[in-house]
Amino acid sequence: MKEVKLKSYDNTWYNPGGLPKRVLWYACNRLFIKTSIPFPTKFKIILLRAFGAKVGKGLIIKPGVSIKYPWFLEISDHVWIGENVWIDNLSSVFIGSNVCISQGAMLLCGNHNYKSPEFDLITKKITLEEGVWIGARGIVCPGVICRNHSVLGVGSVATSELESYRIYMGNPAKNIRERVIS
Repeated sequence: MKEVKLKSYDNTWYNPGGLPKRVLWYACNRLFIKTSIPFPTKFKIILLRAFGAKVGKGLIIKPGVSIKYPWFLEISDHVWIGENVWIDNLSSVFIGSNVCISQGAMLLCGNHNYKSPEFDLITKKITLEEGVWIGARGIVCPGVICRNHSVLGVGSVATSELESYRIYMGNPAKNIRERVIS
């Protein structure tokens, strides 16, 4: 039976951007975005755009948010990102209009191949279509698409596609009922 050999781990194929750019972003993210100091959202948007994020109008970013690589991020109009959200975008993340990502939620674009002795890195994009709500401490896993107006409940884990106008709960998240907007 084979064993995991982390000393053999090699992700040299993965290049998310030059080292100076990543280090500069890390510092800006830590000082101005992932902080409890309530810097104005307009200032945060300027920083995100300066580092290559595509950001629409009406974005609200609360304190304590962490964004891995803004150059892999596209945010549409009127999006709310709550306190302590972690956007671990090793790959592209698309956030549609009128999306709410609640406190402590995580968007995780990376994972590892647990079947490989080298524990290979796997990256896949995440898409949150229009009107999606990711509940507090909800987790969206690599490759997941949350379709229009779907809801991922508090503390739930989305491991596969969420259908439009449906509410999902649990780990893994299960479709529990229709989302009716009246």
